Amino acid sequence: MTDSKGGAEPSVPGGTDRADGPLVEVRDVNKHFGELHVLRDVNLTVARGEVVVIIGPSGSGKSTLCRSINRLEPIDSGTILVDGKPLPQEGRDLARLRADVGMVFQSFNLFAHKTILENVTLGPLKVRKESKETAEKRAMELLDRVGIANQAQKYPAQLSGGQQQRAAIARSLAMRPKVILFDEPTSALDPEMINEVLDVMTGLARDGMTMIVVTHEMGFARRAAQQVVFMADGQIVEANSPEEFFTNPRSDRAKDFLSKILTH
Repeated sequence: MTDSKGGAEPSVPGGTDRADGPLVEVRDVNKHFGELHVLRDVNLTVARGEVVVIIGPSGSGKSTLCRSINRLEPIDSGTILVDGKPLPQEGRDLARLRADVGMVFQSFNLFAHKTILENVTLGPLKVRKESKETAEKRAMELLDRVGIANQAQKYPAQLSGGQQQRAAIARSLAMRPKVILFDEPTSALDPEMINEVLDVMTGLARDGMTMIVVTHEMGFARRAAQQVVFMADGQIVEANSPEEFFTNPRSDRAKDFLSKILTH
């Protein structure tokens, strides 16, 4: 999907097993935390190469939905399919799924005692069983791609928040995932660091990486998404193209939400 010639640019997106059908399907999913019904009959379809941005007020179920797609949060009922296969319950199949479904967290989740290069190569070495030479070569290509190849031998604490999040994105890409989930990837960052992370994500979107992004960054949603999903009270209230959603929201909840955030 990239324009580059030659071998310098690492390939994105990750490999796929099937040529047709949606990559991610969420069907009638429900989830409770005790008495709280956090996901209510949620349905969502994500095509290959599609960027879906999930927005909505705090407590609407956005992050829970995102985390359910790689089974970090088990669901109470319904079905989630990735590449046509239902999510496994546990064991090796679940580990394999998590290799195919990348995750970028709000708080980076890098290993503090490992260098950036070691963080990026750990998954390919341990899970994909790549050789050290192959894993390190690809890791350096990816770190170059996200603009921090010169930080490879440093430890996470020596990097800025924006650099750490870009390292986390490189770590996720190193597994050659079919889809990457982003759970509020810029919310822990200082304002001046947000754009450097969003620029990397926009580049991935342009290259055809399938992405599901929970975010408060409306500019990114307008620029990079094919589908904007608006959630409130555990439900998907509406889903539409960015152009339609931001200029002509259909529901009162979405109109109210946008009136509050777009006036600042």
